[in-house]
Amino acid sequence: MDSRWSLSRCINGAGMTKKKACNDKFMNKKVAVIISPNYKDYARKYLAECVASIRKQDYAGEMKIFITDNESTNESYEYLKSVLPEAEIIRNKNNDGFAKGSNDAMKLALEQGYDYIVLFNMDTVAEPDCVRLMAAAADNNERVGAVQARLMLYNKKEIINSLGNVTHIFGFGYAYGYGEKYNKEFSIKDICYPSGAAVLFKREALEKVGLFDEEFWMYNEDQDLGWRLWLNGWRCVLAPPAVAYHKYQFVRSIKQYYWMDRNRIMAILKNYHLFTLILISPAFIVMEAGLLFFAARQGWFKEKMNVYKYFFNRKNWRYILTVRKQAQGLRQIGDRQIIKMFSGKIWYQEIDSKQLKISNVIFNAYWQIVKVLIRW
Repeated sequence: MDSRWSLSRCINGAGMTKKKACNDKFMNKKVAVIISPNYKDYARKYLAECVASIRKQDYAGEMKIFITDNESTNESYEYLKSVLPEAEIIRNKNNDGFAKGSNDAMKLALEQGYDYIVLFNMDTVAEPDCVRLMAAAADNNERVGAVQARLMLYNKKEIINSLGNVTHIFGFGYAYGYGEKYNKEFSIKDICYPSGAAVLFKREALEKVGLFDEEFWMYNEDQDLGWRLWLNGWRCVLAPPAVAYHKYQFVRSIKQYYWMDRNRIMAILKNYHLFTLILISPAFIVMEAGLLFFAARQGWFKEKMNVYKYFFNRKNWRYILTVRKQAQGLRQIGDRQIIKMFSGKIWYQEIDSKQLKISNVIFNAYWQIVKVLIRW
């Protein structure tokens, strides 16, 4: 950590002199705020409060808002203009998904020379110092490529939504600390990957590793990008003093089973070392058998079959092999170092089943053995 500048000097309430010093440091750093893509009535539900919180940011440098309107209509476009007259709006004829919609805005911001790319989900509300404190954490160390804000639940502001996200050995992603009461801590921490709901990326990091993989469409695209950052030697960190509140609903996410299941497999195929894939493959096959049974019981069997259908398509494998080669070409550090942050347990608090508890014991034990064997 750079001793010349610490996050604590930028924490709101530390005194106006220190706060001004913090802001002065960022006068020449341009921030592009990317609000997650609009689709149909999302903006009418969530945008006004999100925008109000962005306008209250106390970051002293230049800030500009970008937003993509997916499946844009004259009505949706006019509504965005009325709520966000100062923003640059990208119009897409089709609903191109979260990944491409976000990329369209990020590409434009990078073309315009912005130093920091900040993503906020439309259903988030940020504290006034959120951007400033994320920027301070990014500037704290030259190898920090991504900074996540501390995400708290909107309706229960003392309860955690995410203190950074964790990757399970088979690619499942989950929010660390979800549902727990927050105990104050202010130190910057390494995290497996940042949630796309409230995150800052450095320009130079994105230029090295690329943006979201648009094949992911929605879900796990932030996991894949965070993984690639670590592969390339960048750090992903949590800045606890930077806070945003998320109108998160687990049910709203789990309905998208196909994307979540397909994309977590895509992420491990792209980013694991080949020998790591070989080591986890026996347990992965057992897990898949269990998931088939679970999907049948929960009414997701058709979606699970569609996941397998995707991976039995030769065209899709050509794409996977291409992006895997690109991801492995970024590699500056080995799996042995990265997997220290991975988990052998699935931690979805809303799914509190006996089968999940048993599988967690079995697969966590398997993972502890695999971690010892991984030397690359």
